[in-house]
Amino acid sequence: MRKIVLVAAIAGAALSLAACSESTEDAAGETVDSAMADAEANAEAAGDAVGTAAADAGAAVEDAADDVGAAATDTAAEAEADVQDESKTEAAAD
Repeated sequence: MRKIVLVAAIAGAALSLAACSESTEDAAGETVDSAMADAEANAEAAGDAVGTAAADAGAAVEDAADDVGAAATDTAAEAEADVQDESKTEAAAD
């Protein structure tokens, strides 16, 4: 009789340990899934931020290039006006 009770107790303990391990495994799996979702969301947000920064930098470079071009045209008109003894407006019209 003792052997049967002992075997039953061991079997019950083994089943409860297996059930505990399964729930622990499920919880760990959910934690991993949550961490992966967080990492994906963070990577997407970082990608959006980099894209926005690149677009802003491109616009700033374009604006700077336009300013440099306008300044060069203005300087050329001034130089031509000085050389040909005419107004800056006349030199720019040439």
